[in-house]
Amino acid sequence: RPNFFQLKNGTKAKLPFTDNEYENRLKSLRDTISKENLDAVILTSMQNIAYYSGFLYCSFGRPYACVITLKNSTVVSANIDASQPWRRCYGENLIYTDWKRDNYLKAIISVLKNVKRVGVENDHLTIERHKNLKDALGNTELVDIAPLVMMKRMIKSKEEIALIKSGAKIADIGGEALVKEIKVGVSEMDIAMIGRDAMEKAIAKFHPNSELRDTWVWFQSGINTDGAHNPLTTRKLKHGDILSLNTFPMISGYYTALERTLFVGAADEASLKAWEANVKVHKRGIELIKPGAKCSEITAELNELFAELGYLQYRTFGYGHSFGVLSHYYGREGKLELREDVKTVLEPNMVVSM
Repeated sequence: RPNFFQLKNGTKAKLPFTDNEYENRLKSLRDTISKENLDAVILTSMQNIAYYSGFLYCSFGRPYACVITLKNSTVVSANIDASQPWRRCYGENLIYTDWKRDNYLKAIISVLKNVKRVGVENDHLTIERHKNLKDALGNTELVDIAPLVMMKRMIKSKEEIALIKSGAKIADIGGEALVKEIKVGVSEMDIAMIGRDAMEKAIAKFHPNSELRDTWVWFQSGINTDGAHNPLTTRKLKHGDILSLNTFPMISGYYTALERTLFVGAADEASLKAWEANVKVHKRGIELIKPGAKCSEITAELNELFAELGYLQYRTFGYGHSFGVLSHYYGREGKLELREDVKTVLEPNMVVSM
């Protein structure tokens, strides 16, 4: 019963990006490894392992890693996944077994020899796992590289932008399918399923080599629209209901979104006035998004406009956020959000919503 082993079953799958794309990402990270005087980096989050290897893991209670040195990149995965991580990762794969609780750590250590400083993601490691990793590596210093890695993900390549644009088109396909089903008496759930199915079929058509997973729809109505992330229910639509339409196609871990407000049948006068104010802010925000603009300053100007329109007191969250490898349960590029406390200056090839 080995602690860890390699298994190359089948052939390497076609990944969402070219080998050159992954090499560029790894080169950039290795530049950081050298600059920060590190011996290696141990990535543990879904977003960073996917970003640097192409493999998006399903944890189900088991830890995963991508160990990157100046020469190698190795995904450490659980035996329950067999060869799927090897087929879908750029680089090598090492599988740890469940025979002993610490085999995950033994697999990581086998890749690292005589290391003194190793980069880790402090914002992802639990206190317990951080301690276990520290104990397993002995006198090695663990250095938090999560902020640096996040900043790298904020600048998108041409290949990434192409994938994100494709996702936006697929989000539109889901939205169009949803709108056709909106009528009094139909449930949120029944409408949402139509949009999700339309998007999954579109992903299968335009990205036939990708894994189909995680695409979803939030479609809220009436009182259920008081929170942006309220889940689907079986509530049936009524005449005059406000609706929140949100379609999210997920392509190889890459998130895109279409988010729109609608009404069933007709909007009352007060609702229409509020909606028109929202549209004014939306259009002004799009004008402000350009290289050289600061996230906090965009937010401040839009706050002033909302105040003039009489609605600032109802605003509950930021005006936009970055797109890329993220989901509703993993990932976030917190330094690229349109909020009062974010001082980031927008640069070419950043992707941000309004």
